[in-house]
Amino acid sequence: MNASPAGGWSRTVALLRRHRVFAVALGVAFVLRIVTMLGFGPAMWFNDSYDYVSVALRPRPHPIRPDGYSFWLLLLKPFHSFSLVVLTQHLMGLATAFLIYALLTRRFGMPGWGATLAAVPVMFDAYQIQLEQLIMSDTMFILLVVGVVTLVLWRERLTWRGGTVVGLLLALTALTRSIGLPILALVVAYLVIKRAGWKPIAAMVTACALPVLAYMGWFKAVNGQFAMTNSDGVILYMRTSLFADCHKMNIDERRELELALLCINVAPKDRGLSAQAYLWWDDQNQLHVFGSGMKFTPEINANASTFAKRAILSQPADYLAAVAKDFFRAFQWGRPRFPDAKTFLQYEFDNEYTRKLPKWSSYHSTTDKDAEAYENGPAATHVVSPWSDIMIGYQKVVRLPGLVLGLLLLAGLYGVVRRWRDLGGPALLPWLGAAGLILAPAATAEFDYRYLLPAVPLACLAAAITARDLVVSRRDGR
Repeated sequence: MNASPAGGWSRTVALLRRHRVFAVALGVAFVLRIVTMLGFGPAMWFNDSYDYVSVALRPRPHPIRPDGYSFWLLLLKPFHSFSLVVLTQHLMGLATAFLIYALLTRRFGMPGWGATLAAVPVMFDAYQIQLEQLIMSDTMFILLVVGVVTLVLWRERLTWRGGTVVGLLLALTALTRSIGLPILALVVAYLVIKRAGWKPIAAMVTACALPVLAYMGWFKAVNGQFAMTNSDGVILYMRTSLFADCHKMNIDERRELELALLCINVAPKDRGLSAQAYLWWDDQNQLHVFGSGMKFTPEINANASTFAKRAILSQPADYLAAVAKDFFRAFQWGRPRFPDAKTFLQYEFDNEYTRKLPKWSSYHSTTDKDAEAYENGPAATHVVSPWSDIMIGYQKVVRLPGLVLGLLLLAGLYGVVRRWRDLGGPALLPWLGAAGLILAPAATAEFDYRYLLPAVPLACLAAAITARDLVVSRRDGR
């Protein structure tokens, strides 16, 4: 017998009342995103954005970064609308908040207001909203990572079918950003610790491996190397560029010419605060000595990787100091202009850089023509008042300071340590994920503000699970 329309409406009303706090918060967050789209259409731009668009127009395995996000742009290409692209990204941001809320209420029994509080940074942080307005892969990556953690924690034990779904999500995560593969290792370690059994772990690893290996095979057919990128070694070289000293590394200039050519002829104390110059700016790095357009080739990537590993092994204290400096940079209250003023400003609504598209060289085209071809019209950011003024003012007030992120991590760590007999409890996975997502860029590249945002929802989850455990323990007198 079919339910009456009145009965269905009653259930809907009851559901909204039960989750009214979250529903109201989600509605307000959606309005903020509409205001953003009205104020900064059709989209905002970052330096990396143009490569994603280029691949969407002319599909190929990109040498610097995986193509997962470009595939998404390719799917939306027939609509010729960057506004549609950023709308899907805003919906991804709200979906991330929904996953946090659903996991905390359904799996951990948190009240609606508490679960909503844990989702507030994702819904309302101005830099999260601005990131969603950028043509960048980060919003998709955040949703995929939170989706993985949600599925793993949703039940007490993961089935092999669940493991298969998690593996496919991990494959998409790795194809969106290379750091997705270490997340696979993290999830496998967590499931081993929790004694989940071999079937879900095997299903997960297999489901993740097949798409990734297929992509690597495509990469080899085009670029000649069985890998996901030709950039990991070059980026690690950038990580070591501020301290690498070829005298301490004992490089023999006659026998190791390919490494000697990478030595930076500036004393470490005079190399500045940011390593970006020693990768991206040809007037200040050694990579350009191999020729124009050679920076991300298999040979240069391999040589740069060898050089960087040599620097790390020869100067471990200097390397650890550089990593620690960037790791703890994440927890400052303010937002210093790092790595440089231009990069910093591209995360601000109030910037001039995306209002006119650059005419940089691109694959068989230029960056401005690529963007206009995808949009089928003007693609530079068009700033419209009063909507733009609202979000510019909002960003000056509503943000998650790094210090608060640090406190969330400490709260989650307390919950993990508190349940050491239970091997950290369910808070262990999101806490390790959050800490790892902050540490990994510091260890392999360099600090960047947008690298912090994927860690925020996981840190909130770990802290919220800890708070729930404390409430239950106090209620039960434990």
